[in-house]
Amino acid sequence: MNNIVILWDWNGTLLNDVDQGLAAMNELLARRNMPGLSKAKYREIFDFPVIEYYRLLGFDFEKEPWEQVAAEFMSAYHSKEPDMSLFKDAIPALNFFQAKGYRQFVLSAMKTESIMQMLDAYGIRSFFQGVYGLDNHYANGKIEVGHHLLEAEGLTPGQCLMIGDTLHDAEVAGALNSECVLVSQGHQSFKRLSIKQNRVIPSLNELGRYVCDLITNK
Repeated sequence: MNNIVILWDWNGTLLNDVDQGLAAMNELLARRNMPGLSKAKYREIFDFPVIEYYRLLGFDFEKEPWEQVAAEFMSAYHSKEPDMSLFKDAIPALNFFQAKGYRQFVLSAMKTESIMQMLDAYGIRSFFQGVYGLDNHYANGKIEVGHHLLEAEGLTPGQCLMIGDTLHDAEVAGALNSECVLVSQGHQSFKRLSIKQNRVIPSLNELGRYVCDLITNK
């Protein structure tokens, strides 16, 4: 088996959930008579840990508990799951890496249980040798989860390639001393991603060729 390991982000990388996440947030804002958020603005300010993104929008966690707001968002988000889908090039990309013998894992800031349910719903769980997420829905980040993944699976950083859609994915890859490619069709814009990361592609359609070139030139 090839020793290259692919670490996939889930939301916004394989799962096309940007519109649903934005709609869920706008529901929360509307309930509080706060200004709504456009998709363009959302992709410029969304960040990790997400509590800081909420604060930027004007949420005051001295007036209402963060845990309560996060639970409210997740309830709205999960109600929109029927409208979500995989990106059209997600399964071809997974097939591409599987055919080359690359091991694939999910490394996400989403709750592990929720990811597993969605992988089963989309029929793609068999592509992954493991799923590593959080044990809560607060989306604080996943650097610690990434370290746990490497240790639990006996992986070395030089084997790993992180594929994600946010600057936090690049931050995780840096903390794991691993390579990173960002795809700009998710929760952060190409402009924002390319300011700090030069390996940015517009869609998963270009991923196979890009990764093969990257591995060949290492």
